[in-house]
Amino acid sequence: MRFSCKIVNPQTCGYTLAMHQDDQIEKHFRLIPPQKAALKRLGITTIGDLLYHFPTRYEQAGEDSVSGQLVPGTKVTLYGSLSGLKAKKLWKSRRNITEGWFEDASGRVKVMWFNQPYMASYVPSGTSVRLTGTVGGKSDKPYISNPEVEKISSTEAAQGLFAAQKDDVVLENEMPNLFPVYPESRGITSRWFYHTLRKVFETGIHKHIEDPIPEDTRAKLNLPDISSALVWIHTPEKQSHADTARKRFSFEEMFVLQISRFLERSENDRERAFAIDGATALADSFIAAQEYSATNAQRRAIAEIIADFGKPHPMARLLEGDVGSGKTLVAAATSYAVVNSRPPDRKSGTLQVAYMAPTEILAQQHFESFISYFKHLPINIALMTGSGCKKFPSKLHKDKPTDISRSQLLKWVANGEIAMVVGTHALIQKSVKFQHLAYAIVDEQHRFGTKQRAKLAKKESESIAPHFLSMTATPIPRTLALTIYGDLDISVLDEKPVGRAQITTKIIAPEGRAECYEAVRKQLEKGRQAYVICPRIDEPDPTKINAVMAKSAKVEATRLKKEVFPEFEIGLLHGAMKPGEKDAVMKKFSAGEIHILVATSVVEVGVNVPNATVILIEGAERFGLAQLHQLRGRVQRSSHAPYCYLLPESRGEISMRRLKALEKSDDGFKLAEVDLETRGPGDLYGKQQWGISDLGMEALKNPRLISAARTEAQELVANDPMLSRHKTLHERVANASQELHQE
Repeated sequence: MRFSCKIVNPQTCGYTLAMHQDDQIEKHFRLIPPQKAALKRLGITTIGDLLYHFPTRYEQAGEDSVSGQLVPGTKVTLYGSLSGLKAKKLWKSRRNITEGWFEDASGRVKVMWFNQPYMASYVPSGTSVRLTGTVGGKSDKPYISNPEVEKISSTEAAQGLFAAQKDDVVLENEMPNLFPVYPESRGITSRWFYHTLRKVFETGIHKHIEDPIPEDTRAKLNLPDISSALVWIHTPEKQSHADTARKRFSFEEMFVLQISRFLERSENDRERAFAIDGATALADSFIAAQEYSATNAQRRAIAEIIADFGKPHPMARLLEGDVGSGKTLVAAATSYAVVNSRPPDRKSGTLQVAYMAPTEILAQQHFESFISYFKHLPINIALMTGSGCKKFPSKLHKDKPTDISRSQLLKWVANGEIAMVVGTHALIQKSVKFQHLAYAIVDEQHRFGTKQRAKLAKKESESIAPHFLSMTATPIPRTLALTIYGDLDISVLDEKPVGRAQITTKIIAPEGRAECYEAVRKQLEKGRQAYVICPRIDEPDPTKINAVMAKSAKVEATRLKKEVFPEFEIGLLHGAMKPGEKDAVMKKFSAGEIHILVATSVVEVGVNVPNATVILIEGAERFGLAQLHQLRGRVQRSSHAPYCYLLPESRGEISMRRLKALEKSDDGFKLAEVDLETRGPGDLYGKQQWGISDLGMEALKNPRLISAARTEAQELVANDPMLSRHKTLHERVANASQELHQE
């Protein structure tokens, strides 16, 4: 994440800075090509980026020792040299390992690194090092795995000195008690970050950075200023310093995010929306006409949306539901009220609805759903994707859709002849203009980003903004929902429609695979269908030491057809296929022509084939818990008994805890809390999914901190709505908003 660290004018501080936070790192530090590539992968280009690249954890320094006196279980620091380092792949466990020897005057000890093959080239044989790690093995056969290594001179190795130069600015003593461990990438290490940042601090740059958190807020919450916090988080003398600094930067990220959300909500509330009269009666009549009764949760959500329709400003609401909780019915009932309403001062025509889905497969699926819901109405419904456009009803066949040109569809949307448009990203292109867009629905909004959401909301020529509904089938922990969607009201679907069977989920050991296949065969023989999910598309390249050894969808589809299910039709679906190819496969699967669909997680969201009742997930530990719950939801679309089989390739403690939680519970909201609790730093996926750093995601485990950030943000925005009295904070919020909108 790019941060702005505004520097006070050095002239007024009586200090001339040779370094600025916007300077490229290469201006001050010599970088070799692997380091440049590693920093680029980590998103670090400037000194400011470097200052905000925080450690994920800290390690205590070990006791100085020699290789001939090692005691298993103790943490030690050794001085000597490394030799014979070689990288290889363990085919049984599918892990990379680099092995070699550490030698000093007293003897030698085996050293190894898992999944760090670059160590073999990073430390040439004979290199003098300072090595810190925990001794494993037995007293007569010790080893050290994944030690921290620092290159030092042969003189320092002989004297047992710490490699860093003395730095009175940062640390009073030469040897730190805590070693920061940073998010790394091949070609760069925590040691590099540690020593580089010490040199950055020597310039005094941290003393001249303006603090975005107001002084009174820091005093109220007992937070350190930014200068102290930067030193404490990168070079702490004790654990309490590191903890205090992490708390401060966690608060800062949440505080800035909350301010951004409050400002967005304030902007939304200043806009005008179409008034939709009689919406309650229209939605009620729609629900009454359905074959199945709506759940209480669905009725509550519909009522909340209808109430928003009656307000003068646009609705901004998130509909959060568990797998199979019936979000589409809520969207249909509320859309029904809109397409049956007239534009102001018009005797004909209707208000318009736009529904945006994350994939073409889902857009097609929802287009068909809305046709079935609204085919009795005298309105036109359209589909707009990158692959083409359709309109319902066709002039020739009133009960079928027809293909139309994009230019013709754009014309009909602009003049109001199309009441409802279902589409993908194509809906947010500049060429798409609505006449009376009153309601915009986005499915799985976090897959689009707030910027795209705003583009869709502006798709009409008048100065009236549409009511906005974001829908997600990913249950989100409450603290995360309030943080990420602070600008939206939230409706929750916490009930499932009557008639949905309870799913059976089992973790399958390697020896249980044959029995698992037989269970799948029994379902197929009953006329049901199955999914087999694989972590990757292609087989990993065995010549590449860094290749992730995981099941390939392509190879698995071939193997299953040849060795396991030769009597059944097997299809393949993955993200690298063209939209038309994916659509053809899904049509065959929906029609029952494909019995087993081998796929990647492309089927995670929304794919609806009620006859599919069993799912096998290969390499289950490689998926997040929420993602596994979504995948499992693909076979919970009917009254038939569904089954989910988890086939992990490795059985680590944390990953097995997550899989066992899935085995025991079908409650997505409970699983979301477990997911947040069991994921550690570097494993939270917050950056990719929500635009939040790992430190920010850790903050979500602290409800008091989140509450404080919301309270302080709300108070500040109320007193200074334009942030005119907080210029540094205003700049920080603007940068954070830009980062969030670049999803």
